[in-house]
Amino acid sequence: MPETSGCMAVMSDPDALRLLGLLSAPERLRAFSALVLGAGTGEEVALRSGLPVKDALRALEQLERGGIAARSAEGRWSPRPETLRAAVTAAAEDRSAAPVPEGASADQARVLRSFTRDGRILTLPVQRAKRLVLLDHVARTFEPGLRYTEPEVNAMLRAFYSDHALLRRSLVDEGFLDRDGSHYWRCGGTVDV
Repeated sequence: MPETSGCMAVMSDPDALRLLGLLSAPERLRAFSALVLGAGTGEEVALRSGLPVKDALRALEQLERGGIAARSAEGRWSPRPETLRAAVTAAAEDRSAAPVPEGASADQARVLRSFTRDGRILTLPVQRAKRLVLLDHVARTFEPGLRYTEPEVNAMLRAFYSDHALLRRSLVDEGFLDRDGSHYWRCGGTVDV
């Protein structure tokens, strides 16, 4: 259970993952949705969610134990969206604290935080300007003046992105790497001095 600080819960990554796990079961998600849509009793939740009453009540009790539903003294159920908001806030704070290369502008840092997690690229952005920020970040791992074999390049790129071939082509197409047969070298991007 998250610690409380004022009226907002302080969430950790395990708490956020636990909440996602809690809502990943279809019955609990349907019961929570019914609460959000205004159902307040077990019977109303069952009616709105299409669940049998017994399953709706079990889901509500699990949601209550997870901190995203509450039962009043009169037996009425209500959602606790503030718990979910706290998880989102904690995730955003974790992401904003992620390390970025020294000398990166605020815009570059924002792009890197949005499209990477733990040093790995989640997805290549569609917008070219954002994609160039990521490609420049990756290109910094290649030492200017050194030649790399294709297997070496592939191994280095796998550390950043599962589709290393797409990443390699993008680096070449955008002028960060050049190639001659199966040898590659850095020819562009930001150089640390």
